[in-house]
Amino acid sequence: MPQLTALHIHPLKSAYRLSPESAQVEPWGLLGDRRWMLVDELGKAYTQRENPAVGRYRVLPGPDGSLSVTGPDGARLEVAAPSSASGAEVVKADIFGSVFEAALAAEEAQRWFGERFPGVRLLHLDNPLSRAVSAKYSAPGDTVSMADGFPLLVTTTASLDALNELLAADHPGDPVKGEALPMERFRPNLVVSGTEPWAEDGWHRIRVGELTFRVVKPCGRCVITTTDQETGERRSQEPLRALARHHRFGKRLVFGQNLIPERPEGVTGDLLGTVRLGDEVTVLEAGPIPQPDRRG
Repeated sequence: MPQLTALHIHPLKSAYRLSPESAQVEPWGLLGDRRWMLVDELGKAYTQRENPAVGRYRVLPGPDGSLSVTGPDGARLEVAAPSSASGAEVVKADIFGSVFEAALAAEEAQRWFGERFPGVRLLHLDNPLSRAVSAKYSAPGDTVSMADGFPLLVTTTASLDALNELLAADHPGDPVKGEALPMERFRPNLVVSGTEPWAEDGWHRIRVGELTFRVVKPCGRCVITTTDQETGERRSQEPLRALARHHRFGKRLVFGQNLIPERPEGVTGDLLGTVRLGDEVTVLEAGPIPQPDRRG
């Protein structure tokens, strides 16, 4: 039986992960996931795509939504969660053309990050209802945090094993290009073990423990997957080249699936339930697994 074997939360978009044993689920994602984000002068998301060093910053969220940040040099920052209700300035933010409003953090936080990443600002999503999921893939009222596009991302260990086998076969004897990749390169929220390789490509709806999720869109991958999440360094052009050769769907290099949580019957409010390591994962609806457009 497939089961949940890892959980990851990223309080600051593109920064280092947290890996708890359980996580509460809200309509827009795991509690605390990607509610903070760095942006450039134009309000566009500033992530590991722009600077892989963002991944070296470690963060801890407080119960009040505040954030504790530790830089790679050991420098610390404590920043309260700003909100428009408390008078914080609200500005426009942009994630791949999805424009929404978020609150500016205090001036001290702006200086701290500005010294390390010139021109950036730190924002907090004080109102998680302010950013809608793309209407093409969602139901009315679906919203998302500061994730790229969807509340959660699920991956499977079987697919990672298959991808690592492809990397080794494509680059025999090359210790960099052929290296086995850890799952953290793909920055998922939920990691599932006990499936067949690439089985998730055919999922339409799943249950994880007590909660159900719609599987709405394959996750197209980007340069962040080439970045060592421990060192903040680009390693090679893999796994993107391997995905382009072996697991390409049109223009998308796919690994993992995007999820939208469903509200359980009778549950009101922001907290939908909790997922825990060891939870059984049940595929409730599935279809034929599409065949990749292989470019061998």
